[in-house]
Amino acid sequence: MSNQQRTRHVTAPGFGVGRATGFELASPDQRIAGNIEPALARNRAFAAAGGHRDAVVFPNLRLFVITCLDPRVDPAHVLGLELSDAMVVRNVGGRVTPEVINDVAFIAQLAENVLPDGPLFEVAVIHHTQCGTGALADDTFRRRYAQRIGADESTLREHAVLDPAATVTRDVERLRSAPAISPRVTVSGHVYDVATGLVRTVLPAGRRGDRSLAHSQPPQGARTP
Repeated sequence: MSNQQRTRHVTAPGFGVGRATGFELASPDQRIAGNIEPALARNRAFAAAGGHRDAVVFPNLRLFVITCLDPRVDPAHVLGLELSDAMVVRNVGGRVTPEVINDVAFIAQLAENVLPDGPLFEVAVIHHTQCGTGALADDTFRRRYAQRIGADESTLREHAVLDPAATVTRDVERLRSAPAISPRVTVSGHVYDVATGLVRTVLPAGRRGDRSLAHSQPPQGARTP
């Protein structure tokens, strides 16, 4: 079998969703080893080499990353993070949900116990191009997904990341304005381009109540929420 055959990809079927989001599957005729076993083998090598030693709970970079669970957007690789450099929360689209706000508030409260004054940490919200959440803009996909999870379909459309600069701006503002978030926490917004591998800052770090950045420096191509 040629290299071209071994690396063949197929786009996920249905409604053009795969083409719109860049969602591709390995060719179904490829034989892949058990999913977790290769990772467990790497873990054994990691432990044997002492990679876990000197890890700390509070991140060395004082950084909390919120981003998408897309495997192309792994912050350990995209941002070159080492163990204990940052806290990372990943979900579909890297959206700032009520659960994410609660997570940030929890870490902030822990940090306040050991840092009596001054800044606590920065939250970096990172959205990306070709996000799979674009499927939620497809009426048929969205309807079927709403039925599957028992959700109100009308609330799902806004979760689609079609213009990552616009959605990351909304999520940064949502996090900055949340009453549960300490004013000692700063929040920034960024877009990762999966085609170039570069992260572009849309909104520099700012604190609760600092909404002027989003309005005085609107990101290029951003649409009005």
